[in-house]
Amino acid sequence: MFQDLLHLFFPKKCVACEENLVHKEMICTSCLHQLPLANTHLNNENTLKKGFNHEVDIKKASCLLYYYKKGITQRLFHNLKYRGQEEISSYLAEWFTPYLEENNFMTGIDGIIPVPLHRSRLKERGYNQVEGFAKTLATNFNKVYIDDVLIKKEATKTQVFKNRLARQKIKPNYFSLEQESKIENKHILLCDDIVTTGATMKNCIQVLQVAKNVKISIASMAYAI
Repeated sequence: MFQDLLHLFFPKKCVACEENLVHKEMICTSCLHQLPLANTHLNNENTLKKGFNHEVDIKKASCLLYYYKKGITQRLFHNLKYRGQEEISSYLAEWFTPYLEENNFMTGIDGIIPVPLHRSRLKERGYNQVEGFAKTLATNFNKVYIDDVLIKKEATKTQVFKNRLARQKIKPNYFSLEQESKIENKHILLCDDIVTTGATMKNCIQVLQVAKNVKISIASMAYAI
């Protein structure tokens, strides 16, 4: 009864459009139908994967959504990254899970690593927006979650709202590899929120591939096309 009264006076809002929700879901039915599913799990030689293979070697690549500016996906990720709605990260991983199960995408993966935040940004935001996504996938597929190997050394501004040329200028020393023995001879899934040009992911992959005989696959919440 208390929960019903709480919902009556303080209704939960859709994290995409901020309309009141009737039930206890996180995204309203209207927004769910509007969110652009990428369906990259159906084809390992998808556009996302091809965007990486000319510069770094990755085994598999998949994302849940396509990202469009000035639309529902932009509002969704703005709420995740800048309005404290950390729970969106885990929600998207739960949504993604059956799609990854559909074609055994996670078969052979040993551990999952999120793209890290610099400590100053982590302190400012209070959370890494990729962490919930990576942790939930790790739990759902019984994989090892690893957050102490790939380290962000310098703070950078968000990539999504920069122009394409600016997004590609990511210095190679922004990330460092620690305790590399943890990922030697392992197949690692690297997770991010939004892949734009892929510059951040490529940088992370190059750093991770310093480890002996490591294989890398990638998964993201969204891909900006």
